[in-house]
Amino acid sequence: MNKEPIVIHNRWNTLRQHTDARIGLGRAGVSLPTREQLAFQLDHAKARDAVHLPLDEDHLQHQLQEQGFEVYRLKSRVKDRREYLQRPDFGRRLSAESVAFLQNHASNHSTPDTLIIIADGLSSTAVASHAVAMVNRIAAGLNAEGFRAGPICMVSQARVAIADEVGELLKSQSVILLIGERPGLSSPDSLGIYYTYAPRLGLTDAARNCISNIRPQGLSYDEATHTLMFLFLESYRRKLSGVQLKDTSVNASQHELDRPKQHFLLPTDQVQE
Repeated sequence: MNKEPIVIHNRWNTLRQHTDARIGLGRAGVSLPTREQLAFQLDHAKARDAVHLPLDEDHLQHQLQEQGFEVYRLKSRVKDRREYLQRPDFGRRLSAESVAFLQNHASNHSTPDTLIIIADGLSSTAVASHAVAMVNRIAAGLNAEGFRAGPICMVSQARVAIADEVGELLKSQSVILLIGERPGLSSPDSLGIYYTYAPRLGLTDAARNCISNIRPQGLSYDEATHTLMFLFLESYRRKLSGVQLKDTSVNASQHELDRPKQHFLLPTDQVQE
C-alpha cells in the first residue's frame, strides 16, 4: 500500500539555489517541516546575537595594531546596549571624554586627509568578521593614491552620524565609516561603509554615500574597495559627497557585458541570443 510522504516538498524548491529568501520550504500537514523550523530559529538566534553580543574591542585593536595601524578607542554617549537600542540620538554623539581626547589630539597633530572609523553598530558579528580585511584594503588604496589617513578610530555603541563629529574634531577632509548593519535572517554579518566629504555635525544621510551588504555571500571586499575608491576620488575632484555623487564605475568586464543573460527560470536551450 502506497503511503503519502510525511513531508510534502514544494515545487519551487529548486529556486532556492538562487536566493536566500525562505521559499519552497515544503510542509508537514499544515505546518513547516521540522528541519525548516529549526533553521529559522537558528537564523533568528544569529541575528539576535549579532545585535546584542558585545564586540571584542581588545581583540580587534590588537589585530589592527599587528597590521601597523595606530588605534584610538572612543565611546558614544550611550551607557549600555539597552540604551543604544532605545536612544539612537545618544549613539550619534561622542561622550565628553572622547570629545576631550580628540580635541587634545587635534591640537598636537597634523590634519589627516581622511579617517577610517570603525563602529560596532547593529552587528558586532559583521565588524569582527570583516573590519580588519576591509581596513587593510582601504588603507592600501589610499596609500596608492597618495592620501594620508589618520589613526583608526574605534567607537563603541555608535550610530552612523557619529563619524561626522569625529571628522570635525580631527579636522579631517573626509571620513570612511565601517559599521555593522542591521542583521536579517539570512545576513547577520553584513558590513556597511558610509563615506562623507567635509564631515561636520548636523549633516543628514543625504550627505553620505553608502556601500552595503559587504560579506562573503554579498559584496566582496575587493568590489567594495573598488566602489569606495571611485567615490572617494570623485568626491575630492568635485568637493562633495552624498546624493549628488553617483557610482558610475564599471565593475564588469566587456566580455561579461556582451554575454547574453540567462533567465534562471528557463533551460539553457531556451535562452534567446
